[in-house]
Amino acid sequence: MALIAVSSFIAAALTVPAGFGLSTILTPLVLLIMPPHEAIAVVALVHAAHNGAKTISMWESIEFSAFRRYGTWLVAGSILGASLQGMVPQRPLLGLMGVFLVILPVLTLSETWTGYRIPEANDRIGGFGSGFMGGLSGHQGAIRAMFLSRRLPEKMGYAATASILALCVDLARIPVYLMFRPDAIIGEVGISLVLVISAILGVRLGKKWLESLKSAFIHNCVTLGIILSGFYYLYAAVN
Repeated sequence: MALIAVSSFIAAALTVPAGFGLSTILTPLVLLIMPPHEAIAVVALVHAAHNGAKTISMWESIEFSAFRRYGTWLVAGSILGASLQGMVPQRPLLGLMGVFLVILPVLTLSETWTGYRIPEANDRIGGFGSGFMGGLSGHQGAIRAMFLSRRLPEKMGYAATASILALCVDLARIPVYLMFRPDAIIGEVGISLVLVISAILGVRLGKKWLESLKSAFIHNCVTLGIILSGFYYLYAAVN
């Protein structure tokens, strides 16, 4: 338990500049001590507290135009995904998302010779897809980052907007979890509280790292993180 709490603190700090990754890091660890549905619900609580703390600390940097463009589709996708959680097999979806997250960043990195660029009209697809996967399995950030990082190259605007968007997904899916699987959250209050405190404390350290890093470096790390997330989802789908 102590190891998972420390991991929550470190993951929370690392994912402030990246704008995503807490669920990807934390879910496999929480799965060591509880079943999948309970783990997803507990990580959702930690994720919400983490994003709430980030949103408050970086409120002045939020790009509300991007928030409005993504927000409605995010919430709709997250409610649908959370409602289907436990009914839809996740492996095929993780595999499909893994392929998407590996191929699309490579295309965007090579846009100088392919001429490819993510159309802004597809932001609603990215928003819905991010929310749907967030509600279904907790893995929402990589898809959102794929679209959002292209629109918001400035580091503070990107991190702050990613936080409030992720918080919207969390606030939409947690009530659905409580409605359909209340024991998954209520039965793990003690563990949830420890992980929530660790994640909130990690935000302060992560914001200091964010302020000291250059936007270009963060963008490159986000792109690399998206590709690695894609390979992780492919691995999870196969195994």
